[in-house]
Amino acid sequence: MKGIILSAGQGRRLLPLTQDLPKCLLSIGGCTVLEWQLRMLAAAGLDRVVVVVGFGAAAVERLVAEIRIPGMHVRTLFNPLYDRADNLLSCAMAASEMDEDFLLLNGDTLADPVVIERLLTSPEAPVAMAVAQKDAYDADDMKVSCDGPKVCRVGKGLGPAETQGEAIGFSLYRGRGPALFAEALTQMLSDPEATRRWYLSVVDILAGRGHVDVVQVGDARYAEIDYPEDLPWAHTVAAALADCPAAVAPRPWVGVESGRAPQKSRAIRQTVPAGSAP
Repeated sequence: MKGIILSAGQGRRLLPLTQDLPKCLLSIGGCTVLEWQLRMLAAAGLDRVVVVVGFGAAAVERLVAEIRIPGMHVRTLFNPLYDRADNLLSCAMAASEMDEDFLLLNGDTLADPVVIERLLTSPEAPVAMAVAQKDAYDADDMKVSCDGPKVCRVGKGLGPAETQGEAIGFSLYRGRGPALFAEALTQMLSDPEATRRWYLSVVDILAGRGHVDVVQVGDARYAEIDYPEDLPWAHTVAAALADCPAAVAPRPWVGVESGRAPQKSRAIRQTVPAGSAP
């Protein structure tokens, strides 16, 4: 099973903490967010991880080259449009990695390992999404509308009456799931507004076709790190990850692929607004 982590963003809402440091390299409980995520994935049995990087890519690549978690291979892909597009294009950069079952993570979310275990052991479905329930949802939450075990809609614009949960940034693609995601991703990339879309817009398409199952987070702890006030709770969640496989001394086989080729894929070139290409 492969993990794909979307870590290209700076995290501007965390300024000045992220002035020169990407959000995924913030220190939480003695480790970076990225290292906690890798340890979390290793605890769930994933052995290969691709990290999509952008802001502060060189620093992230150095960490990846230095870190070693026994049995885990980690490499990076560079998203050259990280500063002018939302994470849909980070998914597009990683499309070639989506040729098998994979787990997709936002690069700013920590969770109890049981969340991933529940995804991996959930009933077979093309897509399974981790969903949490709260007493109230705000405008920034990626809200979810459900019909029994199925996700019907995903989006920030859902109203209170149609909201039954929040997507916490973990989703699993199995069997037909990777191909269905790739097909819907290609469809979304043809939208002139693609640079302003989140990858969950693709999941929303798949949900409308009945392909997405709900996996309830339940009482498992998770933390989305968007604002400085999120950091204390993130430290609490990180403490629960202390028993996950720890990183040790670096090892030469760890691969780093910056993906900094001067030519971008055709799909990505088509989505860049006129005059905005680097």
